[in-house]
Amino acid sequence: MQATTMSDDRRIADAQRLLAELGVSVDDLRDAQRPQVPTIAEYLPRVVAAAGPGASRTYGSYWARIAAQWGDRRLDSIVATDVEALLRQAAAVALPRRNGRGGRHAGEHVIAAVRAIYNRAVADGLMDASDSPAHRVSKPRRLPSTRRALTPEELEEINEVARSSGNDVVLDAILLRLHTETACRRGGALALRLMDLDRDRGLVRLTEKGGTLRWQPITLDLAASLYDHARQRGAVLPTDALLRFRHGGAITSRRYDHLWKRIGERLPWVAAQGISTHWLRHTTLTWVERHFGYGVARAYAGHTDSTGAATTTYIKADLNAVATALSAMTGQPHPLARPTDASA
Repeated sequence: MQATTMSDDRRIADAQRLLAELGVSVDDLRDAQRPQVPTIAEYLPRVVAAAGPGASRTYGSYWARIAAQWGDRRLDSIVATDVEALLRQAAAVALPRRNGRGGRHAGEHVIAAVRAIYNRAVADGLMDASDSPAHRVSKPRRLPSTRRALTPEELEEINEVARSSGNDVVLDAILLRLHTETACRRGGALALRLMDLDRDRGLVRLTEKGGTLRWQPITLDLAASLYDHARQRGAVLPTDALLRFRHGGAITSRRYDHLWKRIGERLPWVAAQGISTHWLRHTTLTWVERHFGYGVARAYAGHTDSTGAATTTYIKADLNAVATALSAMTGQPHPLARPTDASA
């Protein structure tokens, strides 16, 4: 065994001497085995093709900016200083929004967009993870969220404005009610199809962040309203969108933008605080947590991640518990609710 080890050491020493005589290092040999490192413009289409729709929607504008500034540069020519400069530029020219945080979100998205490029390059064997300049730049620290649960009076004011103004009060009222009952995100509502509605059992099937899918209880009144709304506006096939304009087309995220802009014009405190659809999620989940506990609120929100304390693995609630919380919140019976838990 010892003789074999000495023989291996001798061969390694001989190889090192030969490389030294040739003026070649081990790193040179490793680099020679790698494919030619492409430019940003050459490689970015591969990153875009491999990205999901959510990433493309979030980072698309930043990738376009990266291509415009660095398109003719090779991936291995970008350094951390370049990434930091791009971050500052993005933060400086970020459009002011109702929920803006001084360009922090833009800076965060720039770093994530550049990291997506280099993560793909590492996965493709074009470079080592330690060579990524994007991972040497820290993301801007997130500030605490200003979102909070709305009071019952504030929620009623918002609904009253939605029901009494605008060019489609029926649609806007359904949107607010859907988000209040389910605490779903905008993406989950926009993805709803006719086949995702179970009127008899009071359920909608939500597809949200990360492709997560779950059945969420809704009141039978809302289930009937959603069905009537969709059918009256042209939904026929199971795959047809559930939420629709009066002309029959499926709504987009722009409907939410117009809705909250209109509400903010009539309720100045809504505009001042930057209240949006996500505040309805906070409102509902806060109520559920206060009355039914963390486990039910976590299930109500559709959270499936395992981050946090180890006890989150064991704190789970089923569909019946969520339906029971919904029934208590709305004051309406639900087919899946547990009557014995309703007064808990």
